[in-house]
Order: sequence, then C-alpha cells, then structure tokens
Amino acid sequence: MGFVVWVIFGAIVGWAANLVVGGRRRERQGCLVSVIVGVVGAALGGLIYRLASGRSMSFEFDFPSFGVAILGAVVLLAILRLVSGLGRRPDDRR
Repeated sequence: MGFVVWVIFGAIVGWAANLVVGGRRRERQGCLVSVIVGVVGAALGGLIYRLASGRSMSFEFDFPSFGVAILGAVVLLAILRLVSGLGRRPDDRR
C-alpha cells in the first residue's frame, strides 16, 4: 500500500475508532492524531489477529483489513483513555 493510501486509511480508521470509543462524549482529535491512531492501531490489530489466529494479516484496502485495523485502534484508544484518565476524578471537567 502506498504512503498516501496509508494516511487516508489511517485517518478513516482513527476517526471510526474515536466514534466507537468515545460515544456521545468523545473527545475531539485532529487529523494528525487520527492518522497516527489509525496506523498504529492497524499494526496493533494485526498483532492481535496474529496472536489470536496464528496467521499473519496482509493489509490490503479491503473490509477484513479495515475491521482488524479498527479493532486495533479501538484497543489503542481505550488503553490511552484509561491511562490518561487514571488521575482524574469523575466530576472533573476539562
């Protein structure tokens, strides 16, 4: 996959993962953060897929790759939000 396609794929995956993890109270994130979350999430999703199935995932621009990438990005965002939210009380607002 070319660099530009990875950036577009990462942006879409990062945006979709932010929708899934954040729900109605999601935090806004910029395009660059969406791309980083999407690309790193795709790598994490590939690792999770490999550990679970024992087979490697070849990332092409198709629906199975999109699903694995979103899974990884959701896991990544959930972990990041848990870690960043540990110091806050529930009644704290930004």
